[in-house]
Amino acid sequence: MSGTPHSPAADRVAALLADLLPGGRIGSVVAGEVLAGTGAALDLVNPADGGVLATFADAGPSVVDAAMAAARDAQRAWWGMSAAARGRALWAVAALVRQHAGALAELETLSAGKPIRDTRGEVAKVAEMFEYYAGWCDKLHGDVIPVPSSHLNYTRHEPFGTVVQITPWNAPIFTAGWQIAPALCAGNAVVLKPSELTPLTSLALGLLCDRAEGMPRGLVSVLAGAGPTTGAAAVAHPDTRLVVFVGSAEAGAQIAAAAARAIVPSVLELGGKSANIVFADADLDRALIGAQAAIFGGAGQSCVAGSRLLVHRSIHASFVERLSHAAARIPVGAPTDPATQIGPINNRRQRDKIAGMVEAAASAGATIAAGGSCPASLRDTGGFYFGPTIVDGVAPDAAIAREEVFGPVLTVLPFDGEDEAVALANGTPYGLAGAVWTGDGGRGHRVAAALRAGTVWVNGYKTINVASPFGGFGRSGFGRSSGREALMAYTQTKSVWVETAAAPAVTFGYVG
Repeated sequence: MSGTPHSPAADRVAALLADLLPGGRIGSVVAGEVLAGTGAALDLVNPADGGVLATFADAGPSVVDAAMAAARDAQRAWWGMSAAARGRALWAVAALVRQHAGALAELETLSAGKPIRDTRGEVAKVAEMFEYYAGWCDKLHGDVIPVPSSHLNYTRHEPFGTVVQITPWNAPIFTAGWQIAPALCAGNAVVLKPSELTPLTSLALGLLCDRAEGMPRGLVSVLAGAGPTTGAAAVAHPDTRLVVFVGSAEAGAQIAAAAARAIVPSVLELGGKSANIVFADADLDRALIGAQAAIFGGAGQSCVAGSRLLVHRSIHASFVERLSHAAARIPVGAPTDPATQIGPINNRRQRDKIAGMVEAAASAGATIAAGGSCPASLRDTGGFYFGPTIVDGVAPDAAIAREEVFGPVLTVLPFDGEDEAVALANGTPYGLAGAVWTGDGGRGHRVAAALRAGTVWVNGYKTINVASPFGGFGRSGFGRSSGREALMAYTQTKSVWVETAAAPAVTFGYVG
């Protein structure tokens, strides 16, 4: 333990855990049981006050082995069930998520610092994810290929087996559901390793999966532990058949390399530095609101955050002025308050990184048009707050304009024409998302086609749905984690050839 004082919210977290986990104990969920870790003690810190909510032990290799063994047996049973039965089981998971939605949302708010207005919606979306993929279970079929021979050739989409998923701290339960549901639909077992900073709701979700009618015991295990120890052991385990990682590009590269050493494929959903482009002919009132939602929602702790605002030079000054006034009005405060729109940054390290990048930009000559620090009213809370910040007057090659800040910080770059806007938007190694605001429909389509990004919005921002594919280009990763495309990522295609001719031609060999 670190010696950090306990958070006043610790008792409420303990009460919620008592309702969701057996005995209220924090440990890895394996085959319906909560297993204590064998490693170092890890503190869970409340982002809203900096106090300790709870302490648990890092899972360690022995718990990973138990999870893998349970997954191996459960996956065989799961794939042996009818597709319709698997669909009913996923629907049962969704029903349990809806039944416990209030507790899950509150636990996410207290442990991750996300505003309660956001977590209620995200828990509902988790249920939607399981419902959506429940409907896909009996519709995932192959094709018949018209080969130029006497063969019947058809394909099958088959599961990998055990999938290891590693998820981040910024949207714990949402990301867990986003990955678990399609993996199960495709016939796999899942061993999930959430961030050690925010494991609680993922543990609860894993237990609900285990309790759902029709789900084999151990099909979903959730490991409570640190990345360099427990996560690394899961990736390197000989039973791992696919690795899925959601998080930073730096960590993703390391995990993909570790998987590749064992010839295990990976799916990476990484960071972004998404451009939000506003042309002078756009509906500027709508664009103004969209720009705020794009970067300040979730305190900017989103891989798709519209962290670069590209504004036509003719409206640049007036748009930034209006946006600065609007940003100052956004409620920042305790995540448990339903009126709060921006809660704390998840952890002290990330808050300090954000502050350092803003300070460096200001020292280099940038203008801090709004925010730039913790709001004065929250400085004595002990929480990791940072106000909505707008940084103007930066060069396109400045660090804050090219590197992911992962906080409520917007950089503004002016442009003169469509070609320049596209060049600026594509001027980073990332390619996760982007948006264009314009009254010209043709321009909207042209720019959407020209942007090097996995998702592009026209006259909107940050609308996502489980039915639509999501993933990035370039440094933002590869593979897709929603829609039908996710099922392709979670399956392997087998080609089957059946000879149908009564007397097939023999081109080699002899009858003995």
